[in-house]
Amino acid sequence: MMHAILRIILPRVLMPVVSVSFVVGCVMAASPFFPTTADWQPVADLRTATAVASAPLQRAAPCTGGFIAHDLEHITQATLPVPRLFDSNGSGLAVNDLDGDGDEDIVLADLAGPASILWNLGGLHFERQELPMMRKARAVAIVDVDGDRALDIVFTNSIAAPAVFRNVGERRFALFPLPGVNQPAYAMNWADLDGDGDLDLVTGSYDAGRQVEAGSNYLFHTGAGVNVYTQDSGRWRRQQLTDTAQALAIALWDLNHDARPDVWVGNDFDDYDQVWLQTKTNVWQPAAFFATTSHSTMSIDRGDLDGNGLVEYFTTDMKPYTIGPQVIAAWMPLMDAAAKQRRRDDPQLMENVLQVWRSDRFVNEGYDRKLDATGWSWSGKFGDLDNDGDLDLYVVNGMIAGDLLHYLPGGELVEENQALRNDGAGQFLPADDWALGSTRSGRGMSIADFDDDGDLDIVVNNLNSPAQLFENRLCTDGSALALDLRWPNSANPFAIGATVRLHTDRGAILRDVRAVSGYLSGDPARLHFGIPASATAVRLEIRWPDGAVSQIDQAPLNQRLMVTRLP
Repeated sequence: MMHAILRIILPRVLMPVVSVSFVVGCVMAASPFFPTTADWQPVADLRTATAVASAPLQRAAPCTGGFIAHDLEHITQATLPVPRLFDSNGSGLAVNDLDGDGDEDIVLADLAGPASILWNLGGLHFERQELPMMRKARAVAIVDVDGDRALDIVFTNSIAAPAVFRNVGERRFALFPLPGVNQPAYAMNWADLDGDGDLDLVTGSYDAGRQVEAGSNYLFHTGAGVNVYTQDSGRWRRQQLTDTAQALAIALWDLNHDARPDVWVGNDFDDYDQVWLQTKTNVWQPAAFFATTSHSTMSIDRGDLDGNGLVEYFTTDMKPYTIGPQVIAAWMPLMDAAAKQRRRDDPQLMENVLQVWRSDRFVNEGYDRKLDATGWSWSGKFGDLDNDGDLDLYVVNGMIAGDLLHYLPGGELVEENQALRNDGAGQFLPADDWALGSTRSGRGMSIADFDDDGDLDIVVNNLNSPAQLFENRLCTDGSALALDLRWPNSANPFAIGATVRLHTDRGAILRDVRAVSGYLSGDPARLHFGIPASATAVRLEIRWPDGAVSQIDQAPLNQRLMVTRLP
């Protein structure tokens, strides 16, 4: 028993603005069932795309070797001074260019107060706008729901259906009903699931929190569970995959590489994660897809961590990142309370899990790659923070719950956020010198370049303390490329679901456009490529959501490109 406990808590110790056109190759092609890179070869069926090189990516401030923390004008506050379950779960955020001025804006959810929009004025200056109609919000996504080329804001609040604030221009938003979307949702994600060109929605309820929030009325509620809403001419058709869920995260990537998005729901507590694979006839087939999963899956992200062309999937859970008397004293009551009798076929581990493709199946290499223990972890996301071509990892931590952590001062488990640097071979080492070890009890988190200087910054929605933006001031020699995709003749004009490879003379770098990842947090549509100092970019290959492939030769570095797909 002591060996088992120790296994759980063992730590891991640009040029001026120009407009240029390129000829690109496009092909409709289905991927093989399992991952390969052969389907990325463009063919001679040519179309034209327009790439616009915008303002150069240039560092405006001197490097300091770390990140600089800035407080933001927003505090996510719980109902009580010391939060109780499940206010303790906090809220998420989303990042995207809401007003089309080229700068990434931030939307932060709140529990006791209104949601906030922080309009990016440039130079890391923000102007706050309240959304007073949106309170007790959990997840946030910024997507073009109705395909009108304007990004909308979507919130969940656990006990009601998602609320959509339609972007009507000039920084104004109007509540926008989604006929047929009617089930309570905690987690959500967006993608074109049925291949008809518009965005669809998947939601998951968090039944434990919903029961507490709804009180005695919960007895009269029908089960919400996991729902797939497919959009058709402004109306939504619901298909319920299960009527119960403890969903904290939802991923909509193509897990089995058959060119169709699948559904992966990360569940809290003893409820197993659930995967539904989409068949050729758009039927959702339950699948026991992973041999090992996190026990309480709070966050899901993915990336090519070792440059072999295949993506790895990362989930967060609760496991202390260091050993010491104070840490043991704080965690041991939790370990005792969480002890359970595991079934023989139980796939769950109480730690972070990294799913790596090995021959014919996914294998957990979280422990081997030193990613298994990052604390009481919420949002965990990959990003090339030091512009060396390799994806690093940032995870936000902490917990405040008076009824769960009553033995700790203020009911708070205080932990540092964890920054882990990729060593180039897919192994991860603590990056303590990056000054990212905030102890403010982070929940939602996203990564984006907020000052257009070519490196990635980080924004975190904390619980009961000001949200933070961490400005990247690392001293690096690498270059960068920022990429916006536009598909104007589609109901998915920001190309959610596209995948891009930047080929360099030192290997390929893989990115994808997604709406949501991590914990309750929306991602920017703009892609970021860090490029090693000695590398030369050879070409960009873009796989659009419908399977067409475009190629752009000699992509310029230290520029923000916009690639527009023409009819």
